[in-house]
Amino acid sequence: MLETLRNAFKVKDVRKRLMYTLAMLVVIRLGCQLPVPGVDREYLTNWFASQTGDAFNFFSAFTGGSFEQMSIFALNITPYITSSIIMQLLTIAIPALEEMHKDGEEGRKKIAAITRYVTVGLALMESLAMTVGFGRGGLIPDMNFLKGVTVVASMTAGSAFLMWVGEQITEHGVGNGISIVLVINILSRIPSDLASLYDTFIKGNTLAKGVLAAVIILAVIAVTIVLVIMLSDATRRIPVQYAKKMQGRKMVGGQSTFIPLKVNTAGVIPVIFASSLLSIPQMIASFMKVSADGIGGKIIAVLSQNNWFNPSRPVYSIGVILYILMIIGFAYFYTSITFNPIEVADNMKKQGGFIPGIRPGKPTSDYLNKILNYIVFIGAIGLTIVVLIPIFFNGVFGAYVSFGGTSIIIIVGVVLETLKQIESQIVVRNYKGFLSE
Repeated sequence: MLETLRNAFKVKDVRKRLMYTLAMLVVIRLGCQLPVPGVDREYLTNWFASQTGDAFNFFSAFTGGSFEQMSIFALNITPYITSSIIMQLLTIAIPALEEMHKDGEEGRKKIAAITRYVTVGLALMESLAMTVGFGRGGLIPDMNFLKGVTVVASMTAGSAFLMWVGEQITEHGVGNGISIVLVINILSRIPSDLASLYDTFIKGNTLAKGVLAAVIILAVIAVTIVLVIMLSDATRRIPVQYAKKMQGRKMVGGQSTFIPLKVNTAGVIPVIFASSLLSIPQMIASFMKVSADGIGGKIIAVLSQNNWFNPSRPVYSIGVILYILMIIGFAYFYTSITFNPIEVADNMKKQGGFIPGIRPGKPTSDYLNKILNYIVFIGAIGLTIVVLIPIFFNGVFGAYVSFGGTSIIIIVGVVLETLKQIESQIVVRNYKGFLSE
C-alpha cells in the first residue's frame, strides 16, 4: 500500500489527481462543521444523547457526525446512496430503463442524470420531514415559514453539492468519488470511537489490564479487517474455452479464459438493506415515544443491535436470527438482479465459448446458477460473521462504537479498489512514457 502511494507521487498526473482528491476531502470536512442557519445545534445533540437504541447510529456513521451537528451537510450523500439503489432496482423492473442501461455509455449517462434528479427529490423530502418534525420540537427557535425554507434549502443544497463533489473526484481525482466521500465520513468518527473504547476498557485500570484490553481490541479489529480482505478478494473462477473458427484465411479463437464469480457478489448491500429495515421500526417508535415496558417496546428492543448478545437480557438476541436471515435473503436477491446466468450463457454461446464438460445454452446457465447459489451462500455467511463480530463484543463487553462490520467492509473495499485504480493509472502512465521515447 505505502509502496503504491510512493510510486503514485512520482507520476505527475497521478500526483495531481491525488492532491485534487485530498483538497476535495478538506472541503467536505469543512462543510461538515458549517451549521445550518437558524438552528439550535444543542437541541439535536441532546436529542441524540437521549436515544437508547441504535436506530440513528447507522445514519450518523454514514454522515460523519454532520447530522448530529446539524451542519449544511446534515443529509450528506445518503440521498444519493438511496437513489442509486432505487435506480438499480428499477432498471430491472422497468423495461425502458433496462434498454437504456444496455445502450452503453450514452444510456448510462441518462440513468446517471435521472439518479441526480431522484437524489435532489429525496434530499428535499428528507430535509422537509426533519424540518417539520424537529423544528416543532425546538430545533428551530421561533420557527416560521422563512426559517423553515432556509433550513430545507440549506440541507438540500448541501446534499446536492456533496453529490457534485463525489462526481468531480471520480472524474478528476482517484477512485469512486461517492465511495471516498462515504469512507471519509466513517473514518472521521473512528478517533472518537477509539477514545470511547479507551475510557471504557483502559483508562483507570492497572497497566497489565490496560495492555491486555488494548491487545484484545486491536486483535478484534485486525481479525475483522483480515476477514473482510479475504471476503473481498475471494473468487470462484469458472473456466471457459473458445472454439477455433475461420475468419477469412485465418483461424481465430481457441483461447482459454475464465469467468470470475466473486464470493461476496452483493458486497455490503445486503447488510445495508437489513440494517435499514431493522432501523425503520425503531425510528418510528422513537418519534411516537413507544413505551419500553409494553409489547411494542419489547419488539423494538429485539430489533435493536445494542441489546444483542447481552448476557443479562439473552431473550433479545432473537433479533440476531432475523438479521442473519435478512442478510442471506438480500444477498440472493441482489445477486439475482445484478448477475443473469441466462444472459451470460447466451453471450458465451454466440461467441463460441463453452465451459469444459458443460453443453452450451441452458445446461450452461443451469450450471452457473448452481455455482452461484453455492458461492452466494458462502459469501453471505462470511458477511454475516464479519458484521456480527463487533456486535458480539458490543453486547458482551459494552464496547459501543459507531463503526462496526458494515463500516469496516466499506472502508476496506473502497481502499482496495482505489489502490487498484492508482496502480492501473501508474501502469498506463509508464506505458505512455515508454512509447513517447
